[in-house]
Amino acid sequence: MKVAVAGCCHGALDKMYETLELLQRRHNVRPDLLLCCGDFQAVRNEADLRCMAVPAKYRHMQTFYRYYSGEKKAPVLTVFIGGNHEASNHLQELPYGGWVAPNIYYLGYAGVVRFRGVRIGGISGIFKSHDYRKGHFECPPYNQQTIRSAYHVRNIEVFKLKQLKRPIDIFMSHDWPRSIYHYGNKKQLLKMKSFFRQEVESNTLGSPAASELLQHLKPTYWFSAHLHVKFAAFMQHQTNSKEELPKATKFLALDKCLPHRDFLQIIDIEHDPNASDSLEYDAEWIAVLKATNSLINVTQSSWNMPENNGLHAKWDYSVTEEAIKEVLEELNHNLKIPCNFTLTAACYDPSKPQKQVEPVHTINPQTTEFCAQFGLTDINSRIQQAKEEGAGRGKYEDEEEEEEMDSTGSAEEPSEYNTDNSGLSSINPDEIMLDEEGGDEDLSTCSVDPSPDHPPDFSASFSDIRIMPDSMAVSSDDAMDSTNEELEKSGVSKQVEEKSLNERPLKRIAGNENGNSGIKKIKRRNQAIYAAEDEDKTE
Repeated sequence: MKVAVAGCCHGALDKMYETLELLQRRHNVRPDLLLCCGDFQAVRNEADLRCMAVPAKYRHMQTFYRYYSGEKKAPVLTVFIGGNHEASNHLQELPYGGWVAPNIYYLGYAGVVRFRGVRIGGISGIFKSHDYRKGHFECPPYNQQTIRSAYHVRNIEVFKLKQLKRPIDIFMSHDWPRSIYHYGNKKQLLKMKSFFRQEVESNTLGSPAASELLQHLKPTYWFSAHLHVKFAAFMQHQTNSKEELPKATKFLALDKCLPHRDFLQIIDIEHDPNASDSLEYDAEWIAVLKATNSLINVTQSSWNMPENNGLHAKWDYSVTEEAIKEVLEELNHNLKIPCNFTLTAACYDPSKPQKQVEPVHTINPQTTEFCAQFGLTDINSRIQQAKEEGAGRGKYEDEEEEEEMDSTGSAEEPSEYNTDNSGLSSINPDEIMLDEEGGDEDLSTCSVDPSPDHPPDFSASFSDIRIMPDSMAVSSDDAMDSTNEELEKSGVSKQVEEKSLNERPLKRIAGNENGNSGIKKIKRRNQAIYAAEDEDKTE
């Protein structure tokens, strides 16, 4: 089947679907599935806009609300993960995943589903070390800290995904797995994005949690977005034994959704012709959710997942074939995800703007039904309960609950992942910050404009096969000679970009994690993430 993969959508659903329809008319290419790798921006109304971690001038309604209201319907089944520019209050309603609009499905904080026999997994958000070991405690209305921490990846989601044993066909993350740039045309990447060089050479660009998952899951395909550049890599994994067959992952990062950008990729994926055409639950994933349900944490306490270090009675939460069989029996072997989309908020009405509407914490009926069906904890209900219990104390944490956690996790033991990251500044290099003041320089590189006479090349180029060490160590070959067709196609205006960088150097300062007002905001390398608005006006 044909799968379309898109990078950062930024709410421009009309543009994305129009591009797919154009492909069908001009080249007779009709994808069966669309995947979006974050920054989807499922904004329903003005209150949702206020829950996006961007300066007010970048908060635009875009077109998702038309699909939410039913005015329009997605022409192709769309599955997406969250990024770091989202209506966090909306996505938070669906921690285990669910429909945000008819034919548009969100994978949740982490999730695995099946479509036509193809197993698709993903993890939402971006990595930030100081929030990684916390629970999902945030709820609207957010403050200046929680509006950002709400989309930071948590160790419990990574732990759940690492319990999977069955092969994954496709996996999505918003930020790139750390070190992936050493397995593609790194030289060409740095020509296009020269300001990545310091982080690439110090091996601090990307998510260490995502690279742990890449090493563990070894999916056939891994798709990412976030950095607004198209990049392909090919990783051949080490085998754990002589009997194990070698596995390899084709990695592809996509550009953002803009006119004249090569932001879509069409890939042919082998599928089961006898499998259902409906989106389906994954039985192993449901079994893992049930097995790890006791680990749910909705406090700000930092703690680690169970591991084999002598401190935990249980550390292996992977599931048996019997547990998977039980899930199938519970569902009567009908894995189809119910089409139970429900409106949970008023939809934006251009004729009646509601600028003063405050976001509220909502319990979504889809989540309630899902948790009841599989005996899972409704995270939002637990947060509300903790909020009510802690209202008198002015905080959500319960000391007794923290003591109970010691049987499964501890804040005192060292983390499974290196969340200290001495090579990083106090600000994560992948945390895209937007300064409300100063110029809006566009640091993204435009690709060659599409033309009816030159149909797009739908085959990704994966070159320079390398063996991935367990440590994801930096390759000693810093100047790769391999060519990468996709990067070549997307790279024009390199000299102009580098000249612009020389004229307006990016400044970095050590930021205060608490966000004190006395510290000047840093202007990040991807500050122009929302330059789309200005570009559209000049089209």
